[in-house]
Amino acid sequence: MTDPRRYIPALEQLLGAEPILALQTRFGRERTVERLREAVARVRHGSSGDGDEGSFADPAWYAREVEAVLVEEERGSLRPVINATGVVLHTNLGRAPLAASAVAAMARVAAGYSNLEFDLASGERGSRYDHCVGLLRRLTGAEDALVVNNNAAALVLALNTVARGGPVLVSRGELVEIGGGFRIPEMLERSGAVLVEVGATNRTRLGDYRVAAQRDGAAAILKVHRSNFRIEGFTEEASLTELSELARELGVPLVHDLGSGLLLDPGTLRLPAEPRAGESLAAGADLVCVSGDKVLGGPQAGIVVGTAGLVQELRGNPLCRALRVDKATLAALEVTLRLHLDPAVAQREVPALRMIATAPDILQRRAEAIASELSDLGGAKVRVAEGHSVVGGGTFPGVELPGCTVRFARSVGAGDASLLAAALRGGNPPVAARVEDGEVVLDLRTVDPDDDGVLLRRLREVL
Repeated sequence: MTDPRRYIPALEQLLGAEPILALQTRFGRERTVERLREAVARVRHGSSGDGDEGSFADPAWYAREVEAVLVEEERGSLRPVINATGVVLHTNLGRAPLAASAVAAMARVAAGYSNLEFDLASGERGSRYDHCVGLLRRLTGAEDALVVNNNAAALVLALNTVARGGPVLVSRGELVEIGGGFRIPEMLERSGAVLVEVGATNRTRLGDYRVAAQRDGAAAILKVHRSNFRIEGFTEEASLTELSELARELGVPLVHDLGSGLLLDPGTLRLPAEPRAGESLAAGADLVCVSGDKVLGGPQAGIVVGTAGLVQELRGNPLCRALRVDKATLAALEVTLRLHLDPAVAQREVPALRMIATAPDILQRRAEAIASELSDLGGAKVRVAEGHSVVGGGTFPGVELPGCTVRFARSVGAGDASLLAAALRGGNPPVAARVEDGEVVLDLRTVDPDDDGVLLRRLREVL
């Protein structure tokens, strides 16, 4: 074969060609030139396998090569994904999608200036920590509230404030891993507190806390809600009410790491009983830490509600500045909280809550509509079958949400299904699905109904 380098046009000649000029207008000269040099280098080194002598001399070929790279760059590394896994609060996919009004609020404050730390009445400096406080007090009954950047930060800040250098009593059955490989003992260590393990993994009585306090002392008592797993059988644990009485006796604060952030009655969502922040406060907890992006359905945030004196101490901790929340998050959280003032509105407008509450018959109708459009397409075997979704995000362990799924494969075998699932992830937009028993499984509970048409287009592309 003739050396392809003989056919490469000069760089200036390529840059003056119409298709390359169009790319410069679209993407900018500097980026286009950089990617054009790379395309030329691939030809020069023989690593461009989809061209021939004629194409290597054609500026249009280089334009196509450069455009493909630049378009991929424009998509960015963080992309919207259609979640067809059936996991509502999928941590790897960004947890709770936001209500449309919350997204609009983020856009409004992000596009310009805001009164983030400016008192409009006095014209003096204000505090970002004033935003959302009124709503949180109203929704939980707390005396005061503080918002930081996630629940782990809220817990570290709380313990660093009330128990730095001192012993914190925690049941052995609550030394959980919170995700990402991070565990409660490590969070305690980073907070500067000293872990004192109490009781046994399956049984921790009030007397165990009392004995530990007499033996090791206590700067605080920490109760961690086991939101991501269950212990069944021969079990026992001290209630929040019992622990609050002991905390008062010892003169130390009781901190409850609650996690899920649920504000609605779980029964309205067809979910089993789950403690809520207001209930924890009523039971005697001094500080309660919850997540904003779990069953609350808002942005990533850590929320601390509790007594006014302790929350004020958290605000004054220098660590609070390192963990502070940004203006867009506060805007989205404020709107999400306001939606919760009317539970029916929250269930309708907050996507995560709407998904959890969606009835199986609605999912079945959507699944049948999609399956009917895919019948006999590409030789695929498509069927509608019952399925179960989960809340996810380390909440409601063992709870399954009954629903309906679309399942398909081209042939029998997990390998074929895995290839189809990979093809779905590789398109635009990417689609995340499950693979079970040699079939690709699409759970529509976590797919916005407005995206059903987009999902159908992607399925047609793959099949």
